[in-house]
Formats: sequence, structure tokens, C-alpha cells
Amino acid sequence: MRSLTSNIHLYTAQMERTPIAVFVAGELVGSGKIQEITENSVKIGDARYLRTVCEFKYVV
Repeated sequence: MRSLTSNIHLYTAQMERTPIAVFVAGELVGSGKIQEITENSVKIGDARYLRTVCEFKYVV
């Protein structure tokens, strides 16, 4: 899986409704489509994930 490493990756995934997997310390903690992006977090479904702690990867 390819990592989303920049703002443009996150915003493109949100616009294209691309499924994303969320990892913390290498462990899968969530997945789905991005609902909202802020400076500090990414909302996927009903959960918010801190950008400084989590790694976001394309599922496809």
C-alpha cells in the first residue's frame, strides 16, 4: 500500500472518494473514505485520527 505523505494526497483521496487505511505504530486502526481534513486530524467515518500519530495509506 502506498502512503499518503502530503496534503495534496489527502485532499485528492477525499475528492476522489478513495478508500484509505489508517495505521498507528504499524497496526491497522481504521479504514474508509475521508470525510473531513483539518490541520491536525483526518475524519474517516465517525472517527478522527491525528495526523502526527497516524499513517494513512491507499487501500487500492
